[in-house]
Amino acid sequence: MLKMHIKNFKKFINYYKPYKKSLFLDLFFYAILTGIVVVIPIVLRYIMDKVIFLEYKIAINQILMLSLLILTLIFVQYFCIYGITHFGETMGVEIEKDMRNEIFSHFQKLSLNFYDNIKIGELLSRITVDISNISNFLHLLPEEMMSIILKFILVSIIFFMTNWKIAVISIFTFLATCIYIYYFMPKLSKYFNKNYKEMAKINSQIEEVLSGIRVVKSFVRENLEIEKIESKNMDFVKNKKITIKILSWGFSGMWSMMDSFIPLIVIIGSILILHKNLNLIDIVFFINYESILVNALYSLSKLLETMGQSVAGFNRFCEILEIKPDIIDKKDACEIKDCKGEIKFKNVNFKYKNIQKILFENLNFCIKSQEYVALVGTSGSGKTTLCNLISRFYDIESGNIFIDNINISDIKLKSLRNNVGLVQQDIYLFSGTIKENIIYGNLEASDDEIILAAKNAYAHEFITKFPDGYDTNVGQRGTTLSGGQKQRISIARAFLKDPKILILDETTSALDNESEKYIQKSIAKLSKNRTTIVIAHKLSTIRNAKRILVLSDGKIVEEGTHDELMANGKAYFELYNLL
Repeated sequence: MLKMHIKNFKKFINYYKPYKKSLFLDLFFYAILTGIVVVIPIVLRYIMDKVIFLEYKIAINQILMLSLLILTLIFVQYFCIYGITHFGETMGVEIEKDMRNEIFSHFQKLSLNFYDNIKIGELLSRITVDISNISNFLHLLPEEMMSIILKFILVSIIFFMTNWKIAVISIFTFLATCIYIYYFMPKLSKYFNKNYKEMAKINSQIEEVLSGIRVVKSFVRENLEIEKIESKNMDFVKNKKITIKILSWGFSGMWSMMDSFIPLIVIIGSILILHKNLNLIDIVFFINYESILVNALYSLSKLLETMGQSVAGFNRFCEILEIKPDIIDKKDACEIKDCKGEIKFKNVNFKYKNIQKILFENLNFCIKSQEYVALVGTSGSGKTTLCNLISRFYDIESGNIFIDNINISDIKLKSLRNNVGLVQQDIYLFSGTIKENIIYGNLEASDDEIILAAKNAYAHEFITKFPDGYDTNVGQRGTTLSGGQKQRISIARAFLKDPKILILDETTSALDNESEKYIQKSIAKLSKNRTTIVIAHKLSTIRNAKRILVLSDGKIVEEGTHDELMANGKAYFELYNLL
């Protein structure tokens, strides 16, 4: 079984705290149920004693009374099972909810650096499969452990009160089997962990293929993707077979030991009967209780098997929660009040983590409040990265970035990002309605404000042509809409946010002429009275920019108007003629 760190164990236990009442009632009903299971064989033995050793007429009344007692116990057992199922399962579901909320909230705090280096499929495995296994184990652990311990104690007491010789042999056999199970289970630990990793790879591959299914089909690469999944499935099956092999050997030994309980009782009991130290009813009595112990051992083996998977999953769960967000607010961080939108980069140096090459080195430039600036450069020159730094999606290595002469590291992230609007080339629409996607820019916006934003983005006309209008479902990532329609909805979302700084990341590069015309008109409206940075792919679209910054090798190598830069005949001139 995988070891759980002390701090992880404390966290594990803390999940019970909000549900102490449910846990108490769950264990209370389980204790009563265990007591009933142990008591019924005593009553049955008493009945058999009366039938065999007393006259029928004397015994019949007592037998009827005891039979009524058994029926009463079964009736109580019915309510106990209901209580166990209700309170135990409810507690498990609530804990699962708490864990999923906790890790999802933590995901929101982590920076883009984290997501750059991990596959989404792996995260999905942790938030679904792992948490489901852990919550199931969390509600089974107290129930099963209490039941196993209580059965062992009660049965041991009854055995010693009946015949100490058989009691010693039975308890020794029981404990030997427990030890065998305990030492057998750790062998599965590394394979449980490896099974998870292989399954995470499969989930990542499936998530990636389904997200890009249009690309797969357009290139007719279905068979290639099937081969990839089959290869990963083979790796998973190979490791799973090893796990099954170990389980098979382990369980065969365990069951062989448990199956020896009853024959052992019969053999030893027969010898004691011959020596008149035991009677036949006692043997039947012991066999009944051996069955209870065997059932407890089976529960223990299943619990330890589940524990191996759950502890591995819980350690992975804690690993994620222990990752500290690398971009956080300072204790004395401030809000931006009445943001004007002036941006300054001063001696900025930046490189991505795990990449040695420096992307920006001593980068310096200034964008005035409400200035319309275009940012151009070859592919990979860092245009998008530069804009991501303004929103502080990544922290710089050294230097300073200022907004209104305030260092962005001294500004609260929420306040900073509320003042920066981003419209990207790769538009992301959430599954849901058009209205839900637009209102994402301002959750408190009224219907009139939503419609006004759509009109400003030249989206209202095509939206109202849909039968459901603003309540039209856009499908996964907006698949039911055209590229131009999606772009205009994203611009409407930006209108509703009403940021002081607007970043337009190659918003028209993949659109047809008609769509581009609408987008350019909506952008012209959106950029009024705002500091606007346009990342341009088509240089013809930014000829009217007040200033153009040319980015190359991590530095601004030229700046000026289109006419000035063309007259210089340098980097911009070459780039313009190239594109």
